[in-house]
Amino acid sequence: MTNFDYIIIGAGSAGCVLANRLSKNPNNQVLLLEAGGPDSNPLVHIPGAYCDLFRTKVDWSFWTEPQKHANNRRIYLPRGKALGGSSSINAMAYVRGNKEDYNDWSKMGNEGWSYDEVLPYFKKSEHFHQIGEVEPDFHNQGGELHVENGTKFRTPYADAFVKAGTQIGIPQNKDYNGSNQTGVMRLQFNIKNGRRHSGVDAFLKPALKRSNLKAITKAHVTRILIENDKAVGIEYSNGKKTIQLKCNKEVIVSAGAFQSPQILMLSGIGNSKELKNHQIECKKELPGVGQNLQDHLFFNVSAISKQQKGTNHYIPQHRRILPLFEYLFKKKGPYTMSPLEAGGFINIDDQSKERANFQFHFAPMHLGKGYDYDMYDLSTYPSHDGFTILPSLLKPESRGYIGLRSSNPMDAPVIQPNFLEKEADLNQLIKGSKIALEMMGQSAFSPYLQELISLPENSSDDVIAEHIRNSMETIYHPIGTCKMGNDEMAVVDSELRVHGIEGLRVVDASIMPEIITGNTNAPVYMIAEKAADMILGEVSVAQNKEIAPYS
Repeated sequence: MTNFDYIIIGAGSAGCVLANRLSKNPNNQVLLLEAGGPDSNPLVHIPGAYCDLFRTKVDWSFWTEPQKHANNRRIYLPRGKALGGSSSINAMAYVRGNKEDYNDWSKMGNEGWSYDEVLPYFKKSEHFHQIGEVEPDFHNQGGELHVENGTKFRTPYADAFVKAGTQIGIPQNKDYNGSNQTGVMRLQFNIKNGRRHSGVDAFLKPALKRSNLKAITKAHVTRILIENDKAVGIEYSNGKKTIQLKCNKEVIVSAGAFQSPQILMLSGIGNSKELKNHQIECKKELPGVGQNLQDHLFFNVSAISKQQKGTNHYIPQHRRILPLFEYLFKKKGPYTMSPLEAGGFINIDDQSKERANFQFHFAPMHLGKGYDYDMYDLSTYPSHDGFTILPSLLKPESRGYIGLRSSNPMDAPVIQPNFLEKEADLNQLIKGSKIALEMMGQSAFSPYLQELISLPENSSDDVIAEHIRNSMETIYHPIGTCKMGNDEMAVVDSELRVHGIEGLRVVDASIMPEIITGNTNAPVYMIAEKAADMILGEVSVAQNKEIAPYS
């Protein structure tokens, strides 16, 4: 197969869905290119091995530029570099966001993206294992993506977190992906039979049996070939030579919010001044390429526990042997769980309001005192048990950008998110820390909490702000750098076609005009499902066919 109808750049969550859907028709010849390797590292598939994947061969290991408003720290940015992309290294939480996020997209002029119109695409992908535990009208069984309510291994700390939330007036919510997002809850996960269920497992591996689908790993796309305002193919490097391939119908860029704009700029699509600085011929002036970068931030409010019932005490290598044995032979124990267990969504400005704008992640471990730890390096974690509430900024006002470091496609892009540039973002996180401390002080945590270690209970705003600047990390949910819309800074239209270039689309989190209220992986699956229908010219699922809520 040498002549392709569709070439997909990037085998992350979106690329895996697209490869599956576009190759269903045997007449479509589909090529999927992935710069990383296969997902053959066994740790990829073990939920509890999450922290062992960072800064390895399956991670791009990007860094921000120095962050002026975070004590000039450079913030680490994990990104999946293997089949499955970040769905192969993330924390596996299944979160759709708030219905009003999508209604806002629609109000911006993006026809077809309201909540009622995207909900069927969420459901299309989904197989919700315990359908009786959620609101069935919002879920589905029979889709490719496995979703479970909670994990096999449970710690008592997560139950304490949920109870503490109710004790300060936040309701418990058993289905935050249902009719109402607000509340505290155990999370839903893409975990199946104790294994990570990534985009590769759900969508790509079943489709690779088709003779009309080809996937090539270690294929780093260097540029899109554009002739007369039309994408006609791609160029990629396999590390030994550069190869050009022609495309009959469409090139689809699904390389993520950092690398999709980088590929467009390397191909001559973007701000002409930026391109000229790197001696790249401007094929299409689109100043919005790389702009509008948004991400979620969180920081730790941690405590040491009186009891060894969490996951910190499994961290030393010699203590990991028994749980690993239990996992490998019984699919039980702490290795079956995500590093997260529970969470919460509230409106931090007015808790009486239904629409959430702030999140709490909860982890049954702690990071230690001071700032001599590395969140992405288990060897720096303490071995005594604890737990952590992570106040999470969901609606940042700060905006950043992606730029070219050079015209060399192998160079990492310039990533400048301008974290905390807007004072409102810091103020939201300060509010969140106070709620986290209030929760820690509830009787639900009394049997477990020995000592608060990251912030004293009555910390001043200045003390909290300095702690945030020193400990803040990204939740690695970058979006927005090829935003959908019709204004002068938009990159794609409501069908995700690049403005002014025929046969070229962007399909990934970079098309989001505004960040959603929650973790971003589930919305990327939805975006790809909807994009596949638009690419194939199929009748909209949302308007013309029903997906049964369960079977």
